[in-house]
Amino acid sequence: MPDPVRIVLVEDNQVFREALELLLGLRSDVEVVASVGDGTEAVPACKAYEPDVVLMDYRLPGLDGVQATLAVRAACPDTAVVCLTASANATEVEALLEAGAVACLTKDQELDTIVEALRNAAATRTRSA
Repeated sequence: MPDPVRIVLVEDNQVFREALELLLGLRSDVEVVASVGDGTEAVPACKAYEPDVVLMDYRLPGLDGVQATLAVRAACPDTAVVCLTASANATEVEALLEAGAVACLTKDQELDTIVEALRNAAATRTRSA
């Protein structure tokens, strides 16, 4: 079995963040190595934990998802970013993708769909590294 995908979770909603950490923690194919609640904490967590993927919310305090994605991609170019948002319009999704996110998912998607996106993002990162 391949190594689990190492993830830094960036989500300001503490209840959702803890629930997602718990659900992902039950799986053997992913590992949450850090979890932060503010966009400004994304880069320090990425530098400290060197994840394969950052799972990034769109609406964040400090830096929003687009700004935090740009910062992560600049500081940690070998780390992929997948955005996970409750609601983002087409313009916001386009901005996230232009900032360097490889995928943008909604929070109401099945956990398996989210994990598949994380695994695909990690595979893309591995191929381009």
